[in-house]
Amino acid sequence: MICVQSAPFDLGDIANRFAVAQAGAGAIVTFSGVVRGDGGLLALEIEHYPAMTLPAITDMVDGARARFGLLDAWVIHRYGRLTVGEMIMMVATSAPHRKDAFAGAEYLMDYLKSRAPFWKKEHHRDGAAWVAAKDSDEALLARWG
Repeated sequence: MICVQSAPFDLGDIANRFAVAQAGAGAIVTFSGVVRGDGGLLALEIEHYPAMTLPAITDMVDGARARFGLLDAWVIHRYGRLTVGEMIMMVATSAPHRKDAFAGAEYLMDYLKSRAPFWKKEHHRDGAAWVAAKDSDEALLARWG
C-alpha cells in the first residue's frame, strides 16, 4: 500500500493492519516521521505533484523489495499544512529476518527524504521559507550506492 494523502492517519491501526497481513514474516519494522518544533517551527507545508509522486514512491518501494528481499512494504506520506507533533509519514517493512526489514525501512526513509518529489516550506513566527536540500541527507543516501 502506498498512500499520499492530506488526512491524518492512525498509526496504531495502520501498523496493526500491516502486521496482520504479514504471514510468514520473521520481522516487521515501522517508522513514523513527526513534525519537530526545532528552532521555533510552527508548521510545515508540504506540496507535491500527484502525477510524479506516486510513481516515484512506487519505484522506491519496488527497489527496496528487490534489494532487501522484503515480503512487503507500505508507505504513507502526507501533504498540506502540518503543525508540530503531527505525523508526516510512515514506513512499514516486513522480511524473513530483522536485518533486511530494518535496512529496507532505512533505505526507504532515506530515499523518501531526498528523492520523493515533495516540496517543504517551514513556517516560523517571523515568516516562511522553502527547505533546501541538505548535505547530510545526501550523505545518508550515498551509502546505498
